Amino acid sequence: MKQSKRTRLIEALRVTAARLRSGARYQWGHYGECNCGHLAQTLTNLSPGQIHRLALERDGEWRHQAAAFKGEAERCDATGQRLDVVIRRMLGAGLSIEDIIQLETLSDPAVLARLPAGRRHLEQNGREDLILYLETWAEMLEEAEVELEERARLRADATVGAA
Repeated sequence: MKQSKRTRLIEALRVTAARLRSGARYQWGHYGECNCGHLAQTLTNLSPGQIHRLALERDGEWRHQAAAFKGEAERCDATGQRLDVVIRRMLGAGLSIEDIIQLETLSDPAVLARLPAGRRHLEQNGREDLILYLETWAEMLEEAEVELEERARLRADATVGAA
């Protein structure tokens, strides 16, 4: 059975959280070892150093580079080898520009709403907060995937029953 893009993204979120939990180097100021950098490692198989070098080819944090990519992509311009290559792969894995921006700042309202009571505010540069965010996001996407599969099954059953 072919794995859906959403299922692959869920797996990538879980793998990234597990890598961080097991002690992978985390450094907020390093493009390859920060919030977005860790998920980019999982989705692209690039090293933290490779991601960092690509990011340094243009000014701005992840959110600025993602926003700049969006503008360039909407004009269909070829953007070269900068972090755009990594962002394009992340988008291909099912993320949106907004997801990337919110991952950097741990700020997706839907993810934050699902956090345990008392944990609604996360520190964007905290390893444990990033792990919680990634795991919560994966759970949220997984529940939505199960719901979509259930709806499809019910539609299929209704179609068979109507025939």
